[in-house]
Parts: sequence; structure tokens; C-alpha cells
Amino acid sequence: MKKSLVNLGYFIREAFTLLRLNGISHLLSFVSIALAFFLLSLVVSTWWVSLQIIDTLQQEAEISVFISEDINQTDQEALTASIAAIPGVLGVRMVSETEAFEQMAAILGEEAEVLTYFDENPFDAYLETSVDPNQAAVIYQELILLPGVRHIRDNREVLHQIQSLTNLQRVLGLLFIAAAGTATLVVISHLIRQGVYQNRDQIHTLKLLGAPPAFIALPFLMVGLGLTLGGGLLATLFTRWALHLGYQQLAAPLPFIPLPPLTVLFRNTSLVILSLSLLLGIAGSAMGLKASRIQS
Repeated sequence: MKKSLVNLGYFIREAFTLLRLNGISHLLSFVSIALAFFLLSLVVSTWWVSLQIIDTLQQEAEISVFISEDINQTDQEALTASIAAIPGVLGVRMVSETEAFEQMAAILGEEAEVLTYFDENPFDAYLETSVDPNQAAVIYQELILLPGVRHIRDNREVLHQIQSLTNLQRVLGLLFIAAAGTATLVVISHLIRQGVYQNRDQIHTLKLLGAPPAFIALPFLMVGLGLTLGGGLLATLFTRWALHLGYQQLAAPLPFIPLPPLTVLFRNTSLVILSLSLLLGIAGSAMGLKASRIQS
């Protein structure tokens, strides 16, 4: 146990010695890796937010049915009953003009003052129809055929646009992961090869003294892991700040957006970034050691 602790201290000192060699090169590489992981964390977190919005909108699927202005009370009740009888409709209720005004005022928040400039209530009454998201398209086609229906508003177009953006983000995210991963592997591998070359005399001496390849390679592996894990940690710190700022900017003007909890989003994003940094650090160091033929 004592011998292991002594060796650990040696490995740490050797790793710091390797970092001091070409310190500027190591520093620039560290900053580049941190920046790449930070941009990647923004892509991942934005993708998760989009998925959360889509999931919430699908679970709260509603169709607003605006009725003709000249419809009487009896026909309105009959229309409500007809809508409620459609398979997949979960509930129907009348939203008055006053309630529609209050809903918009709540959505606008501090910007609701703009509504005071209207001489009359600009919002119409409508039938708020809760539907099964899986049958929304069929229900929509049946609603437009009902007499007395003037206009139908649903969130299908919004969902489609958000889904398209999410698919685009997924593709961009995968491409960015591939690009950032490849760049990190190349940088770490190059640094390890450079370190091995600069310390070739010391490595040769250790081989002559009978040091096993793992003993010689471990400090170089620690350097690669230190650069990638350090870059990942720095990226998560900047990510926490960026997410907190983003939530503050969105919460005030757009309080109705169903954002995931900030702590959960930050935790999941951090796990992805730190896991990638660990894997890339090991892989890049292994590539560099293999290319330098340290075992030969």
C-alpha cells in the first residue's frame, strides 16, 4: 500500500513535469478543448429543452374551435355536444371573451399593458377542446366539417416546426460530437507523441532499468486525462452560467414555455460532457502512446 502511494506521487510529479514542457502548447490545447466541450454542451442542452417542449405540448394537446358569430345558444349547445361525441375528444368547454382576454394578459405578463390600448376586447369566445394527441389529425378533419365552425386553431404546426428544429439539432449535435471528438483525439494524441519524443532519453533509461511499459506510460495517460477532464469541468462551469442566464432571459418574456428544471438539465448535460471528456482522454492518450511505440 505504501509503495503504491509512493508511486502515485511519482506519477503525479511526472505528469506535472510533462505539462510544464511546452506549457503554452498545453494551455492552448486545454482552452480549445474546453471551448469545444462548452459549445457541445449548449447543443445538447438546447436539444433536451426542445424535446421537453414537444413532449409537454403533445401531452397538453388542445384545439381551439371558434364558432360563427351569428350562431344562437341552442345551436352552440348542439355544436358542443357534437364535438364532445367525436372519438378522441377528451373534453369541451366554452372560453368566454373575458377569459380569453385574461389568458392573454397572463401570458404577456409585464407586457400586458399593450392590451389597454384597445377600446374593445379584441378576443373572441371559443370552445377549448382537449384531445388525444394520437388522434388530433383525425379530429381536426371532423371538426372542420361541423356546421357553425368558423375557424380552428391547434398546435400541430407549432409541433411540426419544433420537431423539425429538434431533428436538425440532433443532426448538428451528432456532427458536432464527431467533430469535437475527432479534434480532441488528434490534439491529445499529438501532445502525447510530442511528450514521448521529448522524453525519449529518460524513457530509454527507464526501460534499461527494467520499468514496465505501463509504468512509463501512466504519466502520459494522466496528462491526456488531465487536459480533457479539466476542459470538461471548465466547460460545465461556463454551461451552468449560460443556462442560468438563458433561463432568466426566457422566463420573463415567455413564462408559458415548458422548460425542464434547470438543475436536472445542468446535471444531465454535465454527465454527458464529463463522460465524453473521460472517454476521449483515454482514447486520445492511448492513440498517442500506440503511435509513439512506447512499448517497443
